[in-house]
Amino acid sequence: MRDRARSVVFLVVLSVSLSVASAATAELAEESAQPETPEIEALRESFETLRREYESRIAVLEVRLQALEQERAESPQAAAPRASVAPTSPVSGGGGSSSNVFNPDVAVIGNFVGASGTSSVDPQPSLELGEAELSLQAVVDPYARADFFLTFGPEEVGIEEGYLTFTELPGGFLGKVGKFKAGFGKVNVTHPHTLPWADKPLVFLNLLGGDEGVAQSGLALSHLIPNDAVFVEATAEVSFGASELFDSPRRSDLTYAGRLRAYRDLSDSTNLEIGGSILYGTSPLGPGFHSRVIGTDATLRWRPLRRAIYRSFVARTELLWSQRDLAQQRADSFGFYASADLQLARRWYAGVRYDWSEHAEDATLHDRGGSALLSFRPSEFSQIRGQYRRTEYAEGQTANEFLLQFLFSIGAHGAHAF
Repeated sequence: MRDRARSVVFLVVLSVSLSVASAATAELAEESAQPETPEIEALRESFETLRREYESRIAVLEVRLQALEQERAESPQAAAPRASVAPTSPVSGGGGSSSNVFNPDVAVIGNFVGASGTSSVDPQPSLELGEAELSLQAVVDPYARADFFLTFGPEEVGIEEGYLTFTELPGGFLGKVGKFKAGFGKVNVTHPHTLPWADKPLVFLNLLGGDEGVAQSGLALSHLIPNDAVFVEATAEVSFGASELFDSPRRSDLTYAGRLRAYRDLSDSTNLEIGGSILYGTSPLGPGFHSRVIGTDATLRWRPLRRAIYRSFVARTELLWSQRDLAQQRADSFGFYASADLQLARRWYAGVRYDWSEHAEDATLHDRGGSALLSFRPSEFSQIRGQYRRTEYAEGQTANEFLLQFLFSIGAHGAHAF
């Protein structure tokens, strides 16, 4: 675009110069009643030479403009808006318009957490960089985009997610292939640094496979169901791999996931989202044993149009029912969390959360807890959060802890799922 702008400006300047030169020549001709002197003749020849040179340069510039337009039309970067990929950040490179065509958006996000207080059931280090995430995101071609998220932790380095999304499938379908978080509920699909809390709810830890959740390699297909009143999306997934909740000892042992969610604007400033999800697959106990989790979630958001950067409110809840085959019987368990977050000012947020969850293999045992949070966000690239949580475990022990979280990011990080 800069080359094109410069070319257009140069053409305008040339046109104005030619007009001035022609006017000056005409005035000299009119004012001179006597025969032309050698000086006037030389001036006329100079103007004529300049005019021919300018015309030649204009022809060359027009050819260059046509070549630039053709190159821009054929560039993969031109398809970025259609594939809904976040634009490249200015910090990721400079130079000409094609300097980042073949370079993915790169970002690094750090999640540092400090903990104080006592907890013998789930102790955490007093200071720890719990996770660093490296993301690589780019458009592959006009029909697909790729997203890779690599995690670096104190004990492991791995691929959190790495998948290809097909955005232009027939019939309006959206396809995904690779390793990705199972499309179950809200917490499982959310990366740790985008959670509204410094930890994860008890129901997620007890019934959905621990802190990592469910993320396996597979295929996914989603589609928007036409509806004038409500936004409805259906998703079906099939995956293969091992997690704390599921395993695939044989090729035929696959994990299946399904989700149906509906979204509706209640007013110009308020919207409601309701979803239902199911997970089913082979248990880590081996073939013949299965695990099933059914969940429902609801999210209410409020953000006034005139004060959107100063005031907002989000209420969330998620309920889970777990069914696991054990050696002698089947265990049925239930759990949920409910939270609310209020934006107090442009950079200040306050929130509360209540947890209640039975144990996956023994429904007679249950944990419960509560949290209060205060967050400060200097910018979209950093956040400081303090969280006090009190947890009453089924073992009869009570933990009172204070978590201090620092989140920071560099680079161009694409938007997460809404």
